[in-house]
Amino acid sequence: MKEKERHYFVDETGDLTIFNKRGKNIIGDEGCSKYFILGTALISDPHSVRKQIELLKDKIINDDYLKSIPSVLKKTEKAFHAKDDCAEVRMEIFKLFKGFDVKIYAIVRRKDFICEWVKKQNQYDIDWRYSGDKLYDACVKRLFKDRLHLSEKAYVTFARRGKSARNKTLKAELEKAQQNFQKTYKKETVTDITVSSNYPSHDSCLQVIDYYLWALQRLYERHDQRYFDFVKDKFRRIIDVDDKRFKEYGVYYDERNFLTADKIKDSLKG
Repeated sequence: MKEKERHYFVDETGDLTIFNKRGKNIIGDEGCSKYFILGTALISDPHSVRKQIELLKDKIINDDYLKSIPSVLKKTEKAFHAKDDCAEVRMEIFKLFKGFDVKIYAIVRRKDFICEWVKKQNQYDIDWRYSGDKLYDACVKRLFKDRLHLSEKAYVTFARRGKSARNKTLKAELEKAQQNFQKTYKKETVTDITVSSNYPSHDSCLQVIDYYLWALQRLYERHDQRYFDFVKDKFRRIIDVDDKRFKEYGVYYDERNFLTADKIKDSLKG
């Protein structure tokens, strides 16, 4: 039986920058991540989640101890953001988010691998140009390949990237994901997809996926497992696309193959 509707909230962590203006590889330099991670939070009751987040925000910005902290005054008052929130606030948010009925799915791309792929593409075609948007769209398609047949309606909200919402393009990628599922499993699926884009300050459900992806990014970038371990039960699937040691399609982490810092370190040995 299909569910009537599902609500997905999509965000990213890291970035898709590989080269500076002179064409130099800057992966790992200050301000440039080694990984790009795209993720989605499937939230069963978005209305309740939004209400609880706003209640916690009001509590924090009125707390006698927390309200004088600069990051609370400048950023937390607008929206929770894991990178900017102070440790005390972050702890409160993780405790709240851990109690939500939410499932997290993520795609991990290794930028060193992408860089080598770009070089090979340029060898074949000197006029070919790397596009971060196209890579992002490919990740969207992979992330949702087996997500969109499970409900009659799917509402997918993307965190805004840059000035353009790109809703039409993103919906096209989701429809391609549906088609790929049908081809692979020989199943006809009919799901009405509604795509929207918003800022986390305007839709607090996007703050949920921001926090979970921050914990995952800490694990990949710094091998810091503490935050991920606290919320790992919410992660249903993580696809490390560019770890091709065992399969060409990458490595899948789930309840049968838990992700750890040691496994990431092993993958870097080649």
